[in-house]
Amino acid sequence: MRKLKLQMQVSIDGYVAGPNGEMDWMQWNWDDGIKEFVQQLTESVDTIIMGKNLAIGFIPHWTAALQKPETNDAFTRKMVEIPKVVFTKTIENNPWDNTQLAKGALKEEIGKLKNQEGKKDLITYGGATLAGALIAEQLIDDLYLFVNPTAIGNGMRIFNGQTNLVLQETFSFACGIVVLHYSPKP
Repeated sequence: MRKLKLQMQVSIDGYVAGPNGEMDWMQWNWDDGIKEFVQQLTESVDTIIMGKNLAIGFIPHWTAALQKPETNDAFTRKMVEIPKVVFTKTIENNPWDNTQLAKGALKEEIGKLKNQEGKKDLITYGGATLAGALIAEQLIDDLYLFVNPTAIGNGMRIFNGQTNLVLQETFSFACGIVVLHYSPKP
């Protein structure tokens, strides 16, 4: 069975976005170590799962980056070429290539994807609502929380209630981000 991994940036005080979705607090001055870590994590997956709000920015961003010589690299191509599943209740006509819309119950749709044979794992980058729902439904197998060295005071969270996790590994990077790899506590 395929695993569903969550890769998400969080503030040191546990928020994934500001109260209005602000993400200006995230560290993007990534060093080579964290870039390599993300590339290795991405190599283990062949499907990206995301919510509609994230997809609206994510898919066009990577498609545009592929058109620029300075950002047309193997990682950018992977972000464009990897199949995507976008959870939405409101989009009727799919505007994106290499993307399918998921409109069914979260548990059923994720179950179908996890049970596909001969495939690599799945990854989700959120947003906050989808990631929170996946955690609440206990559908995430591995959480990779990229803890930024910034406290923002309030905002959007992905944990709504007690969630017991087991720390698997920690990774520290020169840019100040610490990645905490957790799995759900059995």
